[in-house]
Amino acid sequence: SSGINAEWPLRPGKPVVDTRSPATYVHLQYKLKKVQLEEERHATIDRDNRILLEKMSSIMRTRGRVDNWNDYQPKSLNKNKRTRELIRVTLENQKILARLQAKKPQYTAKKWDDEWSETKRHMNYIRKYPENWYQLTQMERQKSRTSRATSKASTRQGTKPKSAKSMKSGKSSPEKVKSESPKKEKSTDCDSALIPLL
Repeated sequence: SSGINAEWPLRPGKPVVDTRSPATYVHLQYKLKKVQLEEERHATIDRDNRILLEKMSSIMRTRGRVDNWNDYQPKSLNKNKRTRELIRVTLENQKILARLQAKKPQYTAKKWDDEWSETKRHMNYIRKYPENWYQLTQMERQKSRTSRATSKASTRQGTKPKSAKSMKSGKSSPEKVKSESPKKEKSTDCDSALIPLL
């Protein structure tokens, strides 16, 4: 009984720590601003649909006349000034064009040709090889090839078997001398083509 009397004053005591669930607020559970924007958006869509439906019904009832005529005429406060400025610029451009067309040219094609011919003449003076040196060498090579081919053909037609004495003595036949003559002519022709102009 003594123990019961000792615990009895503690029973009506209130707890110091609040263990209840936190309070819930409406503005946190429901976003009223979002709901308002959605309602306004739906209202705008409904209004546009109603207007469109009324227009379509009026078109179906009647012949569907066009009501988008625009009789508005644009007005400008500085139209006259801009017109005067445009006229002034146009006149100045016409004057400049007239002056350019009336001006005589200072350069002539004949003068340029004369100067180029004079330049080529000076270039020929200081040039080591002639201007058409490559073409000349090609022509000389072609001539040497043709002469060599003709000489070979002629030697083949007039060849005779050599004797043993001529083989021992080492003397060449006149056909061989004739075939070697175009080679010498080739060297002289090339040397003459490579002579620099003074």
